[in-house]
Amino acid sequence: MFQSSNRKGVVVTAAGTGINLALGVLYAWSIFKVAIKQSIEAGGAGAFHWDPASLNDPYATCCFVFACAMILAGRCQDTYGPRITAMIGGVLVGAGFIWVSQTTDYFSWLLGFGVLVGAGIAFGYSPSTPAAIKWFPPHKVGRITGIVVAGFGLASVYIAPLTKYLLGMGGLQTTMLVLGIAFLVIVCGMSSMLVNPPAGYTPAGMVERRNLSAGNAKKRALFEDTEVGPRQVLKSPAFWLLWLIYFIGAGAGLMVVGNIAGMAKNSLGEKAFIAVAMLAIGNALGRLAAGMLSDKIGRKKTLGCIFVFQAVLMFVAVSMTGDAGNVSSNALLLVLLTTFIGFNYGANLTVFPSFTKDMWGIKNFGMNYGFLFTAWGVGGLVMSRVSQYLVVQSGSFRISLMCAGILLLAGACLITRVKDEKDELRRMLAKANSKSALAADAA
Repeated sequence: MFQSSNRKGVVVTAAGTGINLALGVLYAWSIFKVAIKQSIEAGGAGAFHWDPASLNDPYATCCFVFACAMILAGRCQDTYGPRITAMIGGVLVGAGFIWVSQTTDYFSWLLGFGVLVGAGIAFGYSPSTPAAIKWFPPHKVGRITGIVVAGFGLASVYIAPLTKYLLGMGGLQTTMLVLGIAFLVIVCGMSSMLVNPPAGYTPAGMVERRNLSAGNAKKRALFEDTEVGPRQVLKSPAFWLLWLIYFIGAGAGLMVVGNIAGMAKNSLGEKAFIAVAMLAIGNALGRLAAGMLSDKIGRKKTLGCIFVFQAVLMFVAVSMTGDAGNVSSNALLLVLLTTFIGFNYGANLTVFPSFTKDMWGIKNFGMNYGFLFTAWGVGGLVMSRVSQYLVVQSGSFRISLMCAGILLLAGACLITRVKDEKDELRRMLAKANSKSALAADAA
């Protein structure tokens, strides 16, 4: 069945983006952390009584559980479809926020925010991308992936000021309760619009692909998705190379994401949430740009540029940070820096799903990407914890930023070992489709 219009695909893509807009609350953790820290310092009845070195633990646990649960969520998505999977995610996220709204206990926050919210984000995030890209041809995988995951990165643009407003009105507990109810309703509601294409569906653009590859068996084989199961993927050296690179890129980015409000406090004061919002805008734009760029120049080249640029930004951030832990008082420079760091970090979240689909196909995409995504979780857990420890011990962000920059340069070297055999094929297809569009316009 060939369908010239992708209107249903647009609806599914919009629903996936909307779900990610809600689930991206994870990136507002730095604002929650500031509120918890202030409560610790104020003390008294009802205050948080945590070890300052453990402030990032619920966030790090959430990242880790999110990544590990992606495997189970991917299996659920591949077996039962995106609608049921996303609805489970909405229930879990809502339950986690509502739970922590009733307590200040450290272990309750680890279980509520860390485990329930982390698992819920996985079940909501996992089906959004595969459900959308199944409606579109292969040469648009990067673009569609970028649009869907951009919602997750863009979330802090509205969540940051909304959270600040709610904190001012009713405190942290009330804020978490309101957000929990809202996410429960929104995610469960939008999950009803996540559907897979019917059997035999052929996206617009596939005919051009077959015409282009008809005279060359090797090229035709490269165009066709190679469907590889999780067991075979886990035995592939290419998987573990990508896993290590993902660990570095995600871990280095999350070191900054989890601390950005604290870094901006010196320059922006009570308006530090602006830096969080700009980081989110950069995060979303990076996902969109990387998706489109990787469709044109290839995943490998795009990823290499991301890592080198991110490393440079980390070293620039080191030069802006004083020995006493104070960040440059130049507010404009700090906002620009955080925007670009968010841009590069967000780009990772588009390129790696596209790599997964290119290398191992769409049939088992949920589980295959779930296994690869564990690198993001382990990176977040390890690097966030290490970053917080280094900040507490040294009283400065400089050492953690320097470590992140060095790791990113090492990752850039590893990227040169990755094979991206579909680069030429994507360029040929894009060129052929452009000619076809011009011919149609002329007619």
